[in-house]
Amino acid sequence: HGLTVPMNLLFGSPDAWPVKVIPFAVNVVQYPVPSGARCFALGQAIRRAIESYDAPLKVQIWGTGGMSHQLQGPRAGLINKEWDNKFLDRLIAEPAELAKVPHIEYVREAGSEGIELVMWLIARGAMADVAGTGPAPHVAHRFFHVPASNTAVGHLILENQ
Repeated sequence: HGLTVPMNLLFGSPDAWPVKVIPFAVNVVQYPVPSGARCFALGQAIRRAIESYDAPLKVQIWGTGGMSHQLQGPRAGLINKEWDNKFLDRLIAEPAELAKVPHIEYVREAGSEGIELVMWLIARGAMADVAGTGPAPHVAHRFFHVPASNTAVGHLILENQ
């Protein structure tokens, strides 16, 4: 759903997507889940691969995953708005430091499913400022909401300048 839901919102339900898509499945369900640092490094590697391509490309890199939420156990229904918004702030301003946050902090502050946020670091690792080839990204859109589904939802669109 991290790919198909946004694609359906953008394009409806066509027989085929009108753009080329390369999905990356990131395990955030079974141990061992990747660290934020590993996801951040994957984003950097994706950027290098794109830059090595011979033809000019227009590329979007999405990092998807629910924000704070826990679906089971005594903390079911957990939402941490403050932590989620701080995560967005740090993703923009200090992604390399954010990549060092250990799994236990995600679980403690954002719930057992909040570990999904490490996937956002893949997209952030691919940005020009991380590669040292541009200034901090432009924040084109930022949104945070807690719908009735007990999963905090955030949108962040960053553009290289």
